[in-house]
Amino acid sequence: MANISVLLVDDHSIVREGLKALLLAEGDITIVAEAQTGREAVQAAEKHRPEVVVMDLAMPLLNGCEATRQILKAVPSAKVVVLSSYGDDEHIHQAIGAGAAAYLLKQTAAAELVKAIQEVRKGDAYFSPAIAARLREQTRQSGDEEAGQKQEDVPLTSREIEVLQLIAEGFANKQIAAELGLSVKTVEKHRQAVMKKLDIHDIAGLVRHAATKGIIEMSAVGIPAS
Repeated sequence: MANISVLLVDDHSIVREGLKALLLAEGDITIVAEAQTGREAVQAAEKHRPEVVVMDLAMPLLNGCEATRQILKAVPSAKVVVLSSYGDDEHIHQAIGAGAAAYLLKQTAAAELVKAIQEVRKGDAYFSPAIAARLREQTRQSGDEEAGQKQEDVPLTSREIEVLQLIAEGFANKQIAAELGLSVKTVEKHRQAVMKKLDIHDIAGLVRHAATKGIIEMSAVGIPAS
């Protein structure tokens, strides 16, 4: 069987270098590309069409969940393995809702990441044991109800979430328009829609909402990660 083609996505170069060394040592994995922002990840996936994407969630310009959605829309055959420092239910459900096939914590053993990549390539899902146990318990308790609630909690379109993230990262309307290839007027409409849907009408409130919902990294705005 041919080597597994992998796209590495993490905004820290030292993390990517470590992951690359780890995966290449396996002998059956090829790193076809790397990305340090969510937007770069989508572009790299469209260009290289990897079988597996190893994705961090806390990414600049486009967070890992939105990048996952866009990658799977562009490359439906790809499988996304989330490798994150966040182990709370909200981040996990958001990632699953975005289409991730695996979710591992960054403190996981190296062998577990390799196994996850191999399993998702075969079409199976894979979760860290503790996460898998929690998901089973939640399924027994409420079926799919909780996952549905998580998706309804932030009733924004994919484009609105992109605009919200860029607002929270300090981009002005003109900069957002340039980044997304939109007109300033269109960005203003998205901005107004976000504020109306969330009932938040100041930048500080939007920043905190984006941080607490995992759209941007909490530490980036001085909010301790859970």
